[in-house]
Amino acid sequence: MQKLVSLFFKGLRRIFLAITGGFEWLYCRFLFYAQNVQCKSFVTKGIPYVSVALGGRCIIGNGLAMNNGLKGNPIGRPQRCVFFVDSNAEILIGNNVGMSAAAIVAHTSITIGNNVKIGGGVCIYDTDFHALDAEKRAMKDTDKAQANKQPVVIEDNVFIGAHSTILKGVTIGQNAIIGACSVVTRSVPSNEIWGGNPAKFIKALP
Repeated sequence: MQKLVSLFFKGLRRIFLAITGGFEWLYCRFLFYAQNVQCKSFVTKGIPYVSVALGGRCIIGNGLAMNNGLKGNPIGRPQRCVFFVDSNAEILIGNNVGMSAAAIVAHTSITIGNNVKIGGGVCIYDTDFHALDAEKRAMKDTDKAQANKQPVVIEDNVFIGAHSTILKGVTIGQNAIIGACSVVTRSVPSNEIWGGNPAKFIKALP
């Protein structure tokens, strides 16, 4: 009896996911269009959060794959993918990039190459968000304006483990791997594995 109930439930869920999946794709396509995001092709589970300010740009290549929220990838810390582009900033994403519940926040420039895998809950920031000087931070007019900002570059074939954070000014070289829950504060050479907080060299890839 339990097996029959389980099979019935799984069948209903598959039908429900097929119906809602079509709606989510259409809504995401509209969302990208309304926010002036150039995206050649994508697949999605769930609907991302997208905000592109006037003067900002977001360009995405072929084959973007997104998991948004608990339904998309139930590995903990569920949220929607976030694409946030400030005025005169940019997000540039190559082909065949996959991400789950990732937040990409650009106040200057974030570039992601081809065949990059971005694990669940990863955050990529090119800004400190707030001024380091306490007096400037205390004043609304100078706080954000005085925040340090530096471009982030993630090159081809990089794999970023779940719940990692990539901070401003970092370049991650081709084929590099970032261990889960790492905080990357400085650039990572190609063909190396880094991990920890702050992230450090672990070993070279063969």
